[in-house]
Amino acid sequence: MSPADGGAVATVALFNAAFDRRDLDAVMALMSQDCVFDGTSPPDGERFTGQDAVAGAFRAVFDGARSGTFTTEEIFAAGDRVVARWRYDWVDHAGGAGHVRGVDLFTVADGRVVEKLSYVKG
Repeated sequence: MSPADGGAVATVALFNAAFDRRDLDAVMALMSQDCVFDGTSPPDGERFTGQDAVAGAFRAVFDGARSGTFTTEEIFAAGDRVVARWRYDWVDHAGGAGHVRGVDLFTVADGRVVEKLSYVKG
């Protein structure tokens, strides 16, 4: 299990809290070296593999808006798989606001996120 024997949901909850704070170092510390992130760009998303590529993709999300807040609406696990339903509210650099809702499918191993597949309504 882990972190602190809370299991996969605890790992993802820590990950989501760090992501919401835009703390890239904390986010990446919770991901494996060979991590995978599938982004939400249409039609199939873009795949990023490894710490450097994933960190770059997350940095682009953080830099894409002046401010942003992820709110977890629901989270549950089936073994090492975690499903998190969320809402992202942002204010862009021109002052415009918006939101989107989505789902992330995580795989967790040894207390680290090894895969994050993101899907957005729209």
